[in-house]
Amino acid sequence: MVQSAVLGFPRIGAQRELKKVTEAYWSGKTTVEELLKVGKELREKNWKLQKDAGVDIIPSNDFSFYDQVLDHSLLFNVIPDRYSKYNLPAIDTVFAMGRGLQRPATESTPAVDVTALEMVKWFDSNYHYVRPTFSKNVEFKLNSNKPVDEFLEAKALGIHTRPVLVGPVSYLFLGKPDKDNLELEPITLLEKLLPVYAEILAKLKEAGADSVQIDEPVLVLDLPENVQAAYKTAYEYLVKETAPKLFLTTYFGDVRPNIASIKGLPVAGVHADFVRVPEQLDAIVDALSADQILSVGIVNGRNIWKTDFAKAVEFVQNAVAKVGAQRVIVATSSSLLHTPVTLNSEKKIPDEIKDWFAFATQKLNEVVVIAKAVTEGADSVKAELEANAKSIAARQSSSITNDPAVRDRVSKITVDLLSRKSPFDARLAAQKEHLDIPLFPTTTIGSFPQTKDIRVVRNKFTKGDISAEEYEKFIEKEIEDVVKFQEEVGLDVFVHGEPERNDMVQYFGEKLNGFVFTTNGWVQSYGSRYVRPPLIVGDVSRPGPMTVKESKYAQSVSKKPMKGMLTGPVTILRWSFPRDDISGKDQAVQLGLALRDEVQDLEAGGVYVIQVDEPAIREGLPLRAGAERDDYVKWAVESFRLATSGVEDKTQIHSHFCYSDLDPNHIKALDADVVSIEFSKKDDPKYIEEFKNYPNHIGLGLFDIHSPRVPAKEEFVARIAEILKVYPAEKLWINPDCGLKTRGWTETRASLTNMVEAAKEFRAKYSA
Repeated sequence: MVQSAVLGFPRIGAQRELKKVTEAYWSGKTTVEELLKVGKELREKNWKLQKDAGVDIIPSNDFSFYDQVLDHSLLFNVIPDRYSKYNLPAIDTVFAMGRGLQRPATESTPAVDVTALEMVKWFDSNYHYVRPTFSKNVEFKLNSNKPVDEFLEAKALGIHTRPVLVGPVSYLFLGKPDKDNLELEPITLLEKLLPVYAEILAKLKEAGADSVQIDEPVLVLDLPENVQAAYKTAYEYLVKETAPKLFLTTYFGDVRPNIASIKGLPVAGVHADFVRVPEQLDAIVDALSADQILSVGIVNGRNIWKTDFAKAVEFVQNAVAKVGAQRVIVATSSSLLHTPVTLNSEKKIPDEIKDWFAFATQKLNEVVVIAKAVTEGADSVKAELEANAKSIAARQSSSITNDPAVRDRVSKITVDLLSRKSPFDARLAAQKEHLDIPLFPTTTIGSFPQTKDIRVVRNKFTKGDISAEEYEKFIEKEIEDVVKFQEEVGLDVFVHGEPERNDMVQYFGEKLNGFVFTTNGWVQSYGSRYVRPPLIVGDVSRPGPMTVKESKYAQSVSKKPMKGMLTGPVTILRWSFPRDDISGKDQAVQLGLALRDEVQDLEAGGVYVIQVDEPAIREGLPLRAGAERDDYVKWAVESFRLATSGVEDKTQIHSHFCYSDLDPNHIKALDADVVSIEFSKKDDPKYIEEFKNYPNHIGLGLFDIHSPRVPAKEEFVARIAEILKVYPAEKLWINPDCGLKTRGWTETRASLTNMVEAAKEFRAKYSA
């Protein structure tokens, strides 16, 4: 019998219950008891949903109040001293590590002032994890019982689950040394860490767990030899009578280059992502022993399109033919964390298009149907297979997907459209003359706080409760207030604050052809930050200007240079649910053409500083070096340059990048005049060195916008001084890490004031 399995389920709740209670706890509006209660309720709903769908293997310990990797750091006592010294409750320690904490002393508690740990993208997804930070003196020990507690919670409901753990090799490899131990290679801590893993595995077996999903996703990366060799060390140690059966789980890519690390491991089975790389089936089968189970990741955990049952069933049948039905599990390719919770609440998507989708809840049924079709034959699920085939065929033949005018325009792109009129030095001279920007120019990345008032008025406009004229007047007043604020703080290059925008990708998708949108299709990006990715269903074009009106208005009420703010083609693509019937390159080029029109319209409207953000350009990079990666870099860069190269030399093009391990060469290839890069959480001085030869101008972000903490002026001064040891003063811009949308006005004013004062200090020093 072929079983069905899910590798993880969204923890946010169908109505964002987790976000609401977490933010209420942070603001002191609810208790820790209520926070924990809602978490327990969400876990129970998720387990029961999967059980009722007929899923055979249901995960536990896939829930987190912030991030599952951060939970493992708490579990194994990987807590830097700056957090542990305050003796905070466990949940507050997690939040302090994830988002920082700054609070005054009370009669019973000392003052707390700590920054957050570094946050980076989870492989090539838009989920962010909190990077473990190790010292050579770290004392690994069990610091909580979370995996066992949640297994027992489910067991009490009559649901037998398979707990999920991040594997020891991946956990160490995805971490980094702390700033005082930069010579430390985390994988060398493996032998110290393994006994603690063995201890939690023994506790799980004692609690009744017969198997554990142990995630080792770094197996899809290019690994150094010592990390490849670590798998044998780790799993020969962990697989013992006191441990449950271990299912080694990979996803997001190709394990074949590391297949030698898997072959011969004494694990019960191996899971691989055959949605992403179906060609790896034979190599993985050949690496299995005669009794090891193959978990076939065939239902896409990363996108929202229905699984083609005919193709999926055929693929699983091929696997069964190779190893036998008793040794095959049908599974999601990865955790469903990356998909919206349910399609059932979506009422506004046209029925024709809605029929093409499957969200997390619907994907539960998909793994069950595929497993049943393989086990009991196609007739056992005849109605489901026929309905699915009809949906797949309808999408393929729909006129919605193909716009001949867009295809024709793409076919006429020439190499001349991909470069600015002049090299950077000539552009810089024209910009200095035209824009009058001082040394150490200060700016922000784009958005300012989105208050409750803004959200309420936007919602009224969306519902039709106020007129377009009323809404426009409200937005103009918000822009005026933001401009006045920036004048008071003393910034040099302004932004309009983006009060009209719901999200940096959704906003543009709503103004482009080829997109549809959900009402409640939320996906966790990090912590309590959720996004509602647009769904690209057809060829993309721009029916008219998207941002010109607001940017022109902002420039009309200020004499300072005003940045027009756009999201770049690769980021719109990566932070949407993309099509799977044409290539990413084709979609990015279509977006590049649409944005090119917008950039040119902004310039024609008198906006001469234009920021085209590409924070997702690094996350889209194929995970392994080679031809596929080289091809991606080429078309990603070309789509950006297609969007930005149609302006005059005097117009300054900016771009922004954050929360990824960036390659300076990729950023250099974009040829933006100014780039801003998230930097505040970087504590390795080598990071500055990587960018010291960047030929254009750069702003290394000086404070963490995901934290409410306010850095003192002295911190800014110290950070800038550190950068100036490496980077030339005439090229350095002063800015935050990212947009200020999620921050409050009080902390925003305080942080920016301190930042500007620090910049003025250096301006006076270097001018003298």
